Amino acid sequence: MITKERRASRDVRHRRLRRWVRGSAARPRLAVFRSTNHIYAQLVDDDARRTLLTADSRSKAFLAQHRTGGNVAAAKAVGEVLAQKAKAAGMERVVFDRGGYKYHGRVKALADAARAGGLIF
Repeated sequence: MITKERRASRDVRHRRLRRWVRGSAARPRLAVFRSTNHIYAQLVDDDARRTLLTADSRSKAFLAQHRTGGNVAAAKAVGEVLAQKAKAAGMERVVFDRGGYKYHGRVKALADAARAGGLIF
């Protein structure tokens, strides 16, 4: 169980990042959230305060191909799916928001897969 005390340091880092990282309609923010068992990514327009696209490791189509959503392979797959959806919607440039997590492991794998899929950040 994640208690407030354990999550507080990530929240502080995330708030510090969000002072500078801001998405718009032309260049949405790619926000990453990572839990123990899954990884989530979404493109957010902060000016309009709405989510444009989402991809996560909980969908039935995703779980049919992967055993779990909490590893690096799953993060790569989520990054590829998000990049495909973004390209289909005409979005190419994004701003990366690592969510207060270290740019390492699953977060890095998702970012690299999104870049390989054609997103520019």
